[in-house]
Amino acid sequence: MKFFSGFGFKNEKELFDDFIIESDFTVAGFSKGAIEAFEYAYSSKDRVDRLILLSPAFFQNEKESFKRLQLRAFESDEQRYFNNFYNLCSDNTDISQYKTEGNIEELKKLLYYKWSEEKISELKNRGVIIEVFIGSDDRIVDSSKSLDFFQNFISCWYLKGANHILKRNSN
Repeated sequence: MKFFSGFGFKNEKELFDDFIIESDFTVAGFSKGAIEAFEYAYSSKDRVDRLILLSPAFFQNEKESFKRLQLRAFESDEQRYFNNFYNLCSDNTDISQYKTEGNIEELKKLLYYKWSEEKISELKNRGVIIEVFIGSDDRIVDSSKSLDFFQNFISCWYLKGANHILKRNSN
């Protein structure tokens, strides 16, 4: 199995064990890692049977002003940006062991990535099973916009009360 980590995360795969089907032919990714998993599956010459996208980074419907604001906030105070980001991701779940530094290029990549309907169709035509997991209470991406896009092409699981790391809020 191949797993791709999210922006500002490392070794967080175990957070998603309930959603991942372990197999030599499974590719999965969380948030920014979902983009990387998707591109890997699309470009790979290796066999991929299942692609699992966990809280995929989805900002293609956001205004340019939103994206510029994110980049400016990151550039002006990375530590503050990440503190806020982690709080929005996880609410009360301890994720300290999964934190790592991200950079401005990674942030740009996820903010400006455009999910391709054509690539999705091609993967499906190759027989790849694609599943998307989205938390209804995600405070990083607009879960309703993400769901609106992906549900037209892919099997989607919309988890009520779940945040960006797909954990239910304890509040």
